[in-house]
Amino acid sequence: GVQLVESGGGSVQAGGSLRLSCIASGFSFDDSDVAWYRQAPGDECEMVSHFSSDGSVSYADSVKGRFTISQDNSKTTMYLQMNSLKPEDTAVYYCAAYLIFFEEARTCPGELGYWGRGTQVTVSP
Repeated sequence: GVQLVESGGGSVQAGGSLRLSCIASGFSFDDSDVAWYRQAPGDECEMVSHFSSDGSVSYADSVKGRFTISQDNSKTTMYLQMNSLKPEDTAVYYCAAYLIFFEEARTCPGELGYWGRGTQVTVSP
């Protein structure tokens, strides 16, 4: 079946870096929109980055210049490189893939697309 599995989360100090991975099984990201979301306790779900099926990329203002989304050549692994991490980046991070059409989720996980179970990122001051 279709599955997404995130990894790479952990605890770092402010200013540090982490690289999250999202591995797809049962399908590839080719011709799919993919996105990274995050949600901190008590906060709303936030789309951190979106990689469109046409190759365009967008980022939330809160992470622009610090985070980079990418895919490997096999189109089965998606990455989120996170640099200059801040305590406010602390959250559970989810990857999502949209095989039919994309609509930004309002909840994490969302009702559309395929979602991983999330990986915790904790940034200490």
